[in-house]
Amino acid sequence: MISERFPARPRRLRSAHSSLAAQGEPWVWVTAGSLATAIAMIVGLLGYIAWRGAGTFWPVPLELVTLRAGGETLGEVADRESADDDQPARRLLRVANFELSGKHFEWFDEPAITATSRPEWATAVERLEGGRFHGFPTRLLHGDEIVAQGPAAVWQAFEREHPRVRSRFRRALRLDRGDRGDLQGELRAARLAVVQAGLDAPADKARQAAAREAEQRVAARVAAAAERIDAETTRLRGENAGWAVEFRTAADETVVMPLDQIVRAWQPNRLSLAGKFGVYLSRWGEFLGDDPREANSAGGVFPAIWGTVAMTLIMALLVAPFGVLAALYLKEYAGRGPITTAVRVAINNLAGVPSIVYGAFGLGFFCYGVGAGIDELFFKASLVADSQPTFGTGGLLWAALTLALLTLPVVIVATEEALAAVPNSMREGSYACGAGKWQTIRRIVLPRALPGIMTGLILAMARGAGEVAPLMLVGVKKLALDLPIDGSFPFVHPEREFMHLAYLIYDVGFQSPNAQAAQPMVFTITFLLVTIIALLNVTAIWIRSRLRKRFVAQQF
Repeated sequence: MISERFPARPRRLRSAHSSLAAQGEPWVWVTAGSLATAIAMIVGLLGYIAWRGAGTFWPVPLELVTLRAGGETLGEVADRESADDDQPARRLLRVANFELSGKHFEWFDEPAITATSRPEWATAVERLEGGRFHGFPTRLLHGDEIVAQGPAAVWQAFEREHPRVRSRFRRALRLDRGDRGDLQGELRAARLAVVQAGLDAPADKARQAAAREAEQRVAARVAAAAERIDAETTRLRGENAGWAVEFRTAADETVVMPLDQIVRAWQPNRLSLAGKFGVYLSRWGEFLGDDPREANSAGGVFPAIWGTVAMTLIMALLVAPFGVLAALYLKEYAGRGPITTAVRVAINNLAGVPSIVYGAFGLGFFCYGVGAGIDELFFKASLVADSQPTFGTGGLLWAALTLALLTLPVVIVATEEALAAVPNSMREGSYACGAGKWQTIRRIVLPRALPGIMTGLILAMARGAGEVAPLMLVGVKKLALDLPIDGSFPFVHPEREFMHLAYLIYDVGFQSPNAQAAQPMVFTITFLLVTIIALLNVTAIWIRSRLRKRFVAQQF
């Protein structure tokens, strides 16, 4: 009866396709493919930056190109283009010798080239000014005396004399920039003391007279020290005077180059693999440890490295306590209500505010507000004497504070998530043992939330180290060779402007008069910035792993 009343329905066959879709297996492949694509994009980008950046300083052979129309050109092959319907194959040479040719790079069509060779004695020269030079050494001169003649003899004598000349040049430069700068700082401090005495006690003539006498004593001592520096620098530069090397260019022009103006020279067509590595490491050493030159397109980037690392660490030290305390209050103390909800919404919205807005706020609040007040209270003498603000302008401290505000939402959100991951059972167990609220937070909650807090700090450091727009308003400078630290009290000067690698990328890439020559340097600075951020993050990750092993018995 039942079967007659309810006849059996025909059984539907399930296809293999619908079974896979029901189980979600196609989405597994979609998600895995998305992850693989993202990883490939990231690895490809970092690999391209590393390849282009790390290969900038490798010595490239010099090719002598003979043209069908007559004449020869010596240079490094920077690029090649294949033939197409519109134009023949061609090559781009870095011809250098800008003061003679008016060009740094030049394209040559392959049909216009009759021969290409790699001369043994072709020499690449890096100069303090004027950019790269390519030529053939002919004579080494010392005044009117010919020390060596012929490529082999000249190169041997050059390798002997050039290190001595450069050592004397660097010694004179250190005296001028270091010792003479310290003397000028002492003299300015004494002059400001006189102005300060007049501001503090206008009617106290004795105090003002004592300050003027102290200034005169400092001036006399500075003058005597300056005479000794002048004598030493004159001696060093006198010993370098007259040393020069004569080159013949591919266009058969003669150039006499002072030896102390040559940073380094190498003959890439004669170098062995070990010799190439020596030049490569030498150029990297200069890049990491020297000051920039040639409008930041040559030389080193040490001031920018120092400024980037110092600003990032100061920012991390400033943002960590404020972010953690704010998250602690929101999570552990604040009750649920409209005000707390509004604060959380505001924090999330602040994370999406354009960084240039933070820069404008930092300029107005920190520089023109707080900094001007500090100058008025503690550095009024400098305002009166030089009309020069001390803290009322951009500087390292204001830049770090501005970026701390920019990254504060990241730290707050990450800290809240880390605090929420600590089980309530641990809090209740602590309360059951008689511990108070703060004791529970300090001994139970915070230690187990520290790995998550470090994750937020890592994200904040990564973002802050790569920011450019706010720094353009609150302290970064195109060229600032004086580091915000020196041997004079108070040793650290956070009010000084500084250089930054991210801004240096913008400056070299978009403000350089020779964009073609600056392009390799852009990749190198980018590679260095990524490496520094990676090292800072790896250090923070190592600290986080140590904290996790120490405080977290199990993962939640």
